[in-house]
Amino acid sequence: MALSKKPTTGMKDILPEEMEIRDYCIQIIKETYGSFGFTSIETPAVENIANLTNKQGGDNEKLIFKILKRGEKLNISGAESEDDVVDGGLRYDLTVPLVRYYSNNSAVLPSPFKALQMGNVWRADRPQRGRYRQFMQCDIDILGEVSNLAETELILATTTTLGRLGFSNFQIRINERRILKAMAAYSGFAEDSYESVFITLDKMDKIGMDGVKKELVENGFDEASADKYLALFEGITDAKGKDAVTALNSLADTLGEYLPKEVGISLTEIIEAVEATKTADFDIVFDPTLVRGMSYYTGTIFEIAMPEFGGSCGGGGRYDRMVGKFTGQDVPACGFSIGFERIVMLLMERGFKVPDKKGRVAFLIEKGISGERLSGIIKTAQEKRDEGTKVLMVRMNKNKKFQKEQLEKQGYTEFEEFYMEELKH
Repeated sequence: MALSKKPTTGMKDILPEEMEIRDYCIQIIKETYGSFGFTSIETPAVENIANLTNKQGGDNEKLIFKILKRGEKLNISGAESEDDVVDGGLRYDLTVPLVRYYSNNSAVLPSPFKALQMGNVWRADRPQRGRYRQFMQCDIDILGEVSNLAETELILATTTTLGRLGFSNFQIRINERRILKAMAAYSGFAEDSYESVFITLDKMDKIGMDGVKKELVENGFDEASADKYLALFEGITDAKGKDAVTALNSLADTLGEYLPKEVGISLTEIIEAVEATKTADFDIVFDPTLVRGMSYYTGTIFEIAMPEFGGSCGGGGRYDRMVGKFTGQDVPACGFSIGFERIVMLLMERGFKVPDKKGRVAFLIEKGISGERLSGIIKTAQEKRDEGTKVLMVRMNKNKKFQKEQLEKQGYTEFEEFYMEELKH
């Protein structure tokens, strides 16, 4: 049987040009997050299937690449259900592995614990622009910090990183799950129907107010409740900076007893602190239509909106009850994930080139040069490398002009030519 030249469907090979940008992004991300006190960790790609299917991952649990039991444990003929043949799966995000990691190691970890985790995850999803079935996630999380200092730090660390990568004029859209619930309660929706209402609300940017109302009514909800609900959003969506605080306070006044006062106060403090201390060029926007699909969120939620992408390039929020699913004792937790693959894609579409501090030089060495002469050239290359210059040593082609053109595409701007008879610069 002939071997296939193609990677697994929905996954891709990474060519050198992209790999260089990816490595650069990883370097900037780790440097910047490190300056905020986050420390790198690593978790296995494979998790126990019970952890991955604990009803915390929303629709992602439908997209798990599952792994069969091995050896004597695998008994396909006697299996009555999937549980009899499956015991593991590839992780679909980094949050579930982090919580399991923290639950096992909290006794030897600092509190609060500020974690940085970068690694591949897998989802059996439909591939599209900026999305593959295997992709890298980049998460920062703070566990053990109950105050909104966690949210503020996460937003500032993430936006500082995006600024260093050359992004500007983006938005951090922010909301609170308890605001979503208070709005639904105020409008007369039953508590057991909230998630259904939120699923429809999450489509607001695609189908608009009228579309949301139509779908709510079609799903059996009372039209009066739908009208009262949608009226809450008028005039307060897309409010930025100080206007965001005004919109938030206005909504809190309307909701009254349905919304605990500390929710509005806390969200106001986050917005004001970020506005006062941000270093990147972005807007923080109060967006009461922001839902975030993960059911494990308990408080603040946020998302990165990039105009040039036309969608989300990352997000996160507070998930205070997730550790308790493992340990029986809740721990305050909050995280933010950058859409690493989409960031790399946007940089490549811009024609971004990784900057070199000392430049790049290519040594073109005529065929036939060897012995002491070649050793001397290699020594010269080593000296330049010690100074921080990237040096590529290659044999000179007959078509030197074409060879230089190809090297220039790889970022080499200087050339030194070495011949059998004489040295030319």
